[in-house]
Amino acid sequence: MTTTPVSSQDRGQFGGRAYVLAILTLVYTFNHIDRQILLILIEPIKAEFALSDGQVGVLTGFAFAFVYAVFGIPIAMWADRGTRRNILALALGSWSAMTALSGLAMNYWQLLAARIGVGIGEAGGTPPATSMISDLYGPKERAFALGIYTAGIGLGILAGFAIGGYVYEYFGWRVAFFVAGIPGILLAILLYLTVREPKRGAVEQREDEGEASSLKETFAFIFGQTSYLWMLAGCLLICVSANAFLAWTPSHLQRTYEVGPGDIAVPLGLLIGGLGSIGAIVLGRLCDKLSGGNLAWRPWMIAVCAAIALPFAWMFLQADTIMMAYAWNAVPSFIGLIYASIAYTASQELVGLRMRAFASAFTLFCLTLIGIGGGPTIVGWLSDWFSAGGNTAPLKSALEWMLVLNALSVLALLMSARTYARDAARAAEVV
Repeated sequence: MTTTPVSSQDRGQFGGRAYVLAILTLVYTFNHIDRQILLILIEPIKAEFALSDGQVGVLTGFAFAFVYAVFGIPIAMWADRGTRRNILALALGSWSAMTALSGLAMNYWQLLAARIGVGIGEAGGTPPATSMISDLYGPKERAFALGIYTAGIGLGILAGFAIGGYVYEYFGWRVAFFVAGIPGILLAILLYLTVREPKRGAVEQREDEGEASSLKETFAFIFGQTSYLWMLAGCLLICVSANAFLAWTPSHLQRTYEVGPGDIAVPLGLLIGGLGSIGAIVLGRLCDKLSGGNLAWRPWMIAVCAAIALPFAWMFLQADTIMMAYAWNAVPSFIGLIYASIAYTASQELVGLRMRAFASAFTLFCLTLIGIGGGPTIVGWLSDWFSAGGNTAPLKSALEWMLVLNALSVLALLMSARTYARDAARAAEVV
């Protein structure tokens, strides 16, 4: 299929790069609405289906993450060779339909099957999208652009929590899945009809010879980039902890302060989603400015944010009132998404042109399988274990252990900074 290039100067008009970025961010927002709406509804679903925390952890973590990670690799290889716009539209329509079908589940296994379907569809979301953005925005503004894209996580959490909480209060949890899923199908049609496929490498004035590297060559190159490996390790540690907190914070608040889903939907959505989105954009812009003088600021930025967030996250778990819990959670929420946007940036600028979708998928494979899959699942198991031992606040204790990973991440990120600039220069010479 012939593609129409989008000029790096084509900024504001319909179909220009600003429009494309806005649509891709909206797609990512729907990605997280459909993924996170389950979290605000966990307590009523758990009660109806008589589930343990361990089962909930599998439902919110590993089952989704496994298929998301596994299917992401072949879809990314397809995206490095095919039309990314079409792949993304197909993926969006698929996961939106499966979200709506989640509302028809009559037992745990049917809901689990639907969520697996959501995971398969969402596997085709981020790799083609981040590759397209990197062909529209050069290195000096890429972290900012990907910060805007990453704000879709926060916006999706905000909308997912709000939709889930309010629709549940009036119509029940099943209708909430319908309300979340159906609009995504319409967005998939809009994406297909109005977004143009960017020309690979045009923004960097690099020639795309049209031949993607083999899987073996791509892996060999990636594993030769030590800064990427250390960056990935640091982000993995943060991702396990971050997704454990994301999945279980609604339940922690409901159990600790005896509130319902509707009571926490908007406050928690505004904190994690709204404030997190602002942080991703502001810190992404700051990272671009600092990295203009030294690319080592890519990993340094995440390391500084991880260190700052740690004591605030601890105090969030110790809060005596729900208002104090919200207050302590403000700082971790503001800086909580920056690791994802910079991880996406690194996966684009540390590899060759036709390795970008694959590198993004490989990053997501690791972050999803270990982070999104491991974090909620581990906390669910730990909570059951602490509960069996007589702990009166087992979920709180399980979340406290996750913070150790944040501290370890700082060390890995400092190691990444040592060779980041060298590895980025090496990648710039490779198609």
